[in-house]
Amino acid sequence: MTADDRLRKLEARAGRPLSLGAWLTAGAGALWLVQAFAAAQAIAAWVQAEGGTGLAWAAGFTAAALVRAALEHLGGGQIHRAADRAVAEERQALLDREARRPEGGPASAEIAALATQKLALLRPYLARFRPAMLRVRLLPPLILAASLVVSWAVAVVLLVAGPLIPVFMALVGMAAREASEKQMAEIGDMNALLIDRIAALPDIRLLDATARAEADFAARAEGLRARTMAVLRVAFLSSTVLELFSALGVALVAVYVGFTLLGEIGIGHWGGLTLAEGLFVLLLAPEFFQPLRDMAAAWHDRASARAVAAELMALEDDRRPAILGEGVKADPLPGPASIRLSGVSVSRGGALVALPDVALAPGDAVALTGPSGSGKTSALMAVAGLLPAGTGRIEVAGVPLADDTADAWRARLTLVPQTVHIPDVTLHAFLDPHGRGGDPGQALRTAGAEDVVARLPEGMATRLGETGAGVSGGEARRLLVARAYLSGADVVLADEPTADLDSETARHVIAGLRALAERGATLLVATHDPRLIAAMDRTVTIPGTATEGAA
Repeated sequence: MTADDRLRKLEARAGRPLSLGAWLTAGAGALWLVQAFAAAQAIAAWVQAEGGTGLAWAAGFTAAALVRAALEHLGGGQIHRAADRAVAEERQALLDREARRPEGGPASAEIAALATQKLALLRPYLARFRPAMLRVRLLPPLILAASLVVSWAVAVVLLVAGPLIPVFMALVGMAAREASEKQMAEIGDMNALLIDRIAALPDIRLLDATARAEADFAARAEGLRARTMAVLRVAFLSSTVLELFSALGVALVAVYVGFTLLGEIGIGHWGGLTLAEGLFVLLLAPEFFQPLRDMAAAWHDRASARAVAAELMALEDDRRPAILGEGVKADPLPGPASIRLSGVSVSRGGALVALPDVALAPGDAVALTGPSGSGKTSALMAVAGLLPAGTGRIEVAGVPLADDTADAWRARLTLVPQTVHIPDVTLHAFLDPHGRGGDPGQALRTAGAEDVVARLPEGMATRLGETGAGVSGGEARRLLVARAYLSGADVVLADEPTADLDSETARHVIAGLRALAERGATLLVATHDPRLIAAMDRTVTIPGTATEGAA
């Protein structure tokens, strides 16, 4: 699929409203032939002192102008509404698709830039370039035919000057596409740098690296400025090419009409050129080039849209598996809190890693062990439906884990990840995000985290911010265990919950996890920690051997 094919899919989203709007605006342009004829007849009548006839033609000119304005208004409204809807649908499809990708995909800053700044560039393509292309195909041939009826010489001038413009525009367009693609890439890099530096702002200050960060931004901004100026240079060049040829064409028509009416030129017309006929072709000449002007003004829109389409195709061609389900809220999946893996393998580093067959009955507490990189985290992700299994079968609550059951299954489980992310909400909202109304005090005591809350300035009402300011990594891990307890989930997946913790903090985390199991929750823990392994009912070892290359 080419970028143009991808843009045609975008046009299909816009559907008939875009096509109807384009035809309405093209019809409005065609009405200029009527207006030009009426204006030429009116002026000629006034010159010949036929005031009544002139007023009649002037009224016809006004009526055609009103109809033309109405068509342009209706067509423009249709076009803009269709373009807005198509871009909105494209943006939603992008976000839905990328939200279901596992980790390791494009940077969030790149997706954010594509979904906002870059997809917005598709709107001018739909609203300006596509209607302009229809007008280019329709109006110049009509005007050329009308001119030929009056003067074959004028038709020859227009016929020679007109085709030269698309030829030179195509040459300019090659450079415009390359410049736009480089500018799009620079915008994505700038966004990625911004988000990365914002996340690292406390470290930058602590390391006194503010000057270095400023220099990085300055260098990236200079690169973006250079890319943007390169795009503008191409845009100005295309406008210059168009204006040169259109000015020459209109000037030659004006000179021909003028000298013919003065009697200096006696060829190029069909038995004589009247004042009305001369004015008619003279009024048509600028409008012959107007659709080409519109296309030139929108030519950069096409180049930008093709660059965006190329990025969309690159994401759509990414064959990494998406998460199962839609990632939406659902009612909990009925059935026992059981898990069974049979012949399952997961993708890791381009290879399929086989997982041992394992069955967890409701209330089981099982430790997954194995060498680093053996696939323990991937196994947890597969059980959560966040990473589709490459082969084999995963059953949860007695049914296969698939797209139609994954969201409901995830409604029954909670995850204790190794990397803690605390959103910018109060501690109470973090511990009870769904407002279940449980006893946060009991949850904190279970996880040994009462002292953590006691030290916070506003207790449970403290906002920790997205970096978890005010709590250490071990304290945040205990808060995660308290959150899991308060959630009431009957399935708990924990990924290295005691990694890098001191013995006292690890003891609290292990006790909290045991409390979850004793309450009846099914517990699956990936760990290297002998203390945590000993606290589980049994152990399953993942050898971490790769099988076939992953597709």
